[in-house]
Amino acid sequence: MFDIGFLELLICGVIALLILGPERLPGAARTAGQWVGRTRRLVRQFTSELDRQVKADELREKLRKEGGIDLDGVEKNVRDGIAKARDYEHLILSDEEKRKLESAPRSREEALQQSQTATAEVPPDQASDNRDPHADTPQAAPDNRT
Repeated sequence: MFDIGFLELLICGVIALLILGPERLPGAARTAGQWVGRTRRLVRQFTSELDRQVKADELREKLRKEGGIDLDGVEKNVRDGIAKARDYEHLILSDEEKRKLESAPRSREEALQQSQTATAEVPPDQASDNRDPHADTPQAAPDNRT
């Protein structure tokens, strides 16, 4: 990339020593080293992410060429298989497990509907009676002094 030899580094070091002085030169060298390290890590992360993306694209292309596998079709097949498995889960579950599954929602939408109906069924005067009496009291921040 850059063709910097030992002579160029020596000249830069002498110039930095003359400009900064012997007191501030170690701090400046440490800061410059940190910047170089951060830059190298950033470049390494960027190239590794780029390599991962290229490998993923190559794998997708290889799958399309060899088997004609469509990722959306695979996802649909998995969802259909899960739905069919739910149809037969009553054969392997005990009665207690069945009751738990029947009361539990099967999807996020069902869970939202159940939570909305549960909050709508409680009258406002009863809802205030069930509250935690200490919920409104402010708590002191932990003391972090050592």
